[in-house]
Amino acid sequence: MSKPYEVQVSKIQPLSVLAADGTIVNQEEMPNLSDDQLRELMRRMVFTRTWDQRAVNLTRQGRLGFFAPVSGQEATMIGSEFVLNKNDFICPGYRDMPQIVWHGLPLYQAFLYSRGHQHGGQIPQDVHVLMPQIIIGAQYLHAMGVAMAFKKRGEQRVAITYTGDGGSSEGDFYEAMNFAGAFKLPAIFMVQNNGYAITTPFAKQTAAESVAHKAVAAGIRGVQVDGMDVLAVTKAVQDAAERARNGEGATLIEALTYRFLPHSMSGDDPSKYRTKEETAEWELKDPLHRLRVLLTSKGLWTEEEENQVIEEAKATVAEHIKKAEEIEKMTVPGLIDSMFETTPQHLEEQKAEFLGKGEK
Repeated sequence: MSKPYEVQVSKIQPLSVLAADGTIVNQEEMPNLSDDQLRELMRRMVFTRTWDQRAVNLTRQGRLGFFAPVSGQEATMIGSEFVLNKNDFICPGYRDMPQIVWHGLPLYQAFLYSRGHQHGGQIPQDVHVLMPQIIIGAQYLHAMGVAMAFKKRGEQRVAITYTGDGGSSEGDFYEAMNFAGAFKLPAIFMVQNNGYAITTPFAKQTAAESVAHKAVAAGIRGVQVDGMDVLAVTKAVQDAAERARNGEGATLIEALTYRFLPHSMSGDDPSKYRTKEETAEWELKDPLHRLRVLLTSKGLWTEEEENQVIEEAKATVAEHIKKAEEIEKMTVPGLIDSMFETTPQHLEEQKAEFLGKGEK
């Protein structure tokens, strides 16, 4: 029997709207989306899946550098960005390229980022994103700071950030949520829990029943959603954004999802720590299949339309990788010049040293 002074947190069930077979199981929680918006959600997920597949091939060809695949996680990525306003701010991790591209970052710049080119980080002024953070969990602090700025300015804007389940074990994760709770900030913290922090299973990362429960200690709202259900994700983010704009504070959203491909294209072999049976079970929950079945049953989607989107995505990727490859190669002097409006003397000296060695 539990002691009366022990904190008790009841079990939670992830929010679902669509079952794995594409049928609606929770009509009350259907997000407020028009038929055209539902079609656009499907288009973006199909486009992103195709872009992801092409990017994997480009990496194998040596035409991209670091790349973290996303296939399987489209519902959390596309669904969450879709219901934000364009002046809301995204603070991504290194896997969250789809969100910032759909938020306005040109695709060729995403490719330049992967290739390590400085221009990949020169974000257009009207695109409200940071570049992907490679330090695990640090983007949570960035989002907290952006949200604080919104609150101090009295702006009804939201900052959203993402990490994986591994990121929820980092100190930055807790510090950001604690600060957001103390100051009631307009932030959305999303954890894309795909069950593994590279090779470490979730059960070995924490004794907590769920990531969502960790919101309790920070004094913010915590929810858990089926991260393979794009409608559940959009509903959760819609609600969290509305609360944030109304001054009701931050929300932690744990999205239970599964990435079909490796952690990154840098040598990870998921077959060493994930079974074929596990992967096959999750593939039955594919977010594209779920929405495809629903929209087809409503007469809103056809195989012909999907094939058109696939060809559009292939052509767009080809166009933008070509543009990225045609950008002038980065140099050390050029990198130094891009860092400051007025270059400090010690860097001018370093630049002169490189130029003296013949680097333009």
